[in-house]
Amino acid sequence: MSAPLRVAVAGAGVFGLASALALVRAGAQVTLHDPGPLAGNASAVAAGMLAPMSEALTDPAAAGHLDLLQAALALWPSFAERYGLDLDRTGARLLGDEARLSALSASAQALGITAPYQEIGSLPSLAGGYGSAIAGGLDIAGDWRIDAAALLRLGAVAEGLGVTRRPGPPSPADHDVLVVATGPSLDFLNAAPELARLTPIRGHILRYPSMNYEGPVLRGPGAYAVPSAQGLLVGATMEPGQGQAVVDPEIAAGLAAQAQDVFPGLAQQSWSAAVGVRAATPDGLPLVGVSARPGVILASGARRNGWLLAPLVGEVVAACAFDRDPGPWGARLAPTRDLG
Repeated sequence: MSAPLRVAVAGAGVFGLASALALVRAGAQVTLHDPGPLAGNASAVAAGMLAPMSEALTDPAAAGHLDLLQAALALWPSFAERYGLDLDRTGARLLGDEARLSALSASAQALGITAPYQEIGSLPSLAGGYGSAIAGGLDIAGDWRIDAAALLRLGAVAEGLGVTRRPGPPSPADHDVLVVATGPSLDFLNAAPELARLTPIRGHILRYPSMNYEGPVLRGPGAYAVPSAQGLLVGATMEPGQGQAVVDPEIAAGLAAQAQDVFPGLAQQSWSAAVGVRAATPDGLPLVGVSARPGVILASGARRNGWLLAPLVGEVVAACAFDRDPGPWGARLAPTRDLG
């Protein structure tokens, strides 16, 4: 009997954990390398959006990838059931004035997305109501969400399946295949030159512990609001080129002010800020697949859809590790593709 394939996964974010789990299920012996705790990972500082339709309607970088994002969402029910994760399927509401909603509605129609209009009086109840510029919303029932604390659950499941966590970097003598699932760090640039194509992007997110809300994601112009067990989450900024995972008080305060314009009930409420630093490619999709360097696979560049793409990324990584067909999305995600 041949020895199992030894795979070292560098990075314990949601891409790294999804890859480790898929590799273990495929029969690999996996070590997971990350110097910090899971709770400090950028994947843990997130709203956990599983929202291909809202992303395609509000983020120009995602509009051209709607088919891929929807395929990723389709993998989530089985992924969540397998690993004991709870999916929030209450959907989303895209908020705005009449002009914004008209433009979003036209985009939805062009993309084949069902997005019924809701008058402001029919929007979910939120303490303090909505700002004067909010005329109503579009109902995006097919978008889901997961609490980012699920990262800890995935870590525990991986450990239970035999994945060994190590704080130090992988040693070449200890693995047959290296999976680079790090953020914008260039520590593995020699192993995977494609990492040079990534740029850092920082995001601030706020938590309002005294604000209780249970309902769909509320995505307004300049700020969104989502429920969590620790209070209302409000986000998020996108700061290209910023690679320091340090809260900027001025930026956090600016986000809070924007959020109050959409959700007036946040005024005078206490909040705390956190930041996560992710990596991004010019075309908005991560680098997932075989590197130009032998024995190296990439799973990096999550940008803002890391949680949504994670099950798909794990499957592609496992297929590449065992020299199998990565599936219909492999070429779109390949690290060697033309990024435009």
